[in-house]
Order: sequence, then C-alpha cells, then structure tokens
Amino acid sequence: VQLAESGGGLVQPGGSLNLSCQFSGYINGLYGIGWFRQAPGKEREGVSVVSFYDDSKYYKESVKGRFTISRDDAENTVYLQMNNLKPEDTAAYICAASPIFYSSVLYYKESDFEAWGQGTQVTVSS
Repeated sequence: VQLAESGGGLVQPGGSLNLSCQFSGYINGLYGIGWFRQAPGKEREGVSVVSFYDDSKYYKESVKGRFTISRDDAENTVYLQMNNLKPEDTAAYICAASPIFYSSVLYYKESDFEAWGQGTQVTVSS
C-alpha cells in the first residue's frame, strides 16, 4: 500500500485545515488508517485512527471535538479535518495503513501500521 498526504500549511491559531491521505496498491487487506504527528524534538504520536471494518474512530484526547477523521472509499482517501487549531498542533502529520484486523479501533498501536506516507507539515502560528 502506498500513501500520499496533502493539505498541510501555515494557519493562525483558531484556524482550520483539511488533510488528505490518498492510498493505493493492495487495499483489499487494509483494515485501518491512522494519522500520526511528530513535532521537532518529540516522539511520534497517534492522533486519530479509522477502522475499515466498522468505520469506528479513535481520537487522541487533546484533539477530541476539534479533529474529525473520515473516509471516502470511492476516492481511496482518508481525511483529517482539523478545526480550532492550536500552536501545540504544529507537527509533521503522517498517515499510515494497517493490515491488522481488530474488532475495536481502540486496540490499534503504532507498531500495527506497516505502510507510511511522507508526511505533510502543519504549522499553527500567528
């Protein structure tokens, strides 16, 4: 599976961005796509995951109510709508795909994701 992110940029605090993750290749064995982010000097962290099994979703606590993950299966794209952005959201955002099936999206961990995109930079600054 190959993944390509787009949609990053510079935005003021309180602004919005909609990230896209287009995937291709062998997608029949795809069960989950996640968005991760990595800020300079910090470890990569999971932001949101969507299950291709039942469309259930996971959000990191700090983004709940502000970020929304969604799928467009016809376009082979997963989106991350980010509203009310804060300076602490500044990071490279990377999408990743998992071939692991779980009955609950809550079981996914970073090591379950085997294919990774190159990332798109999000900078929140006034």
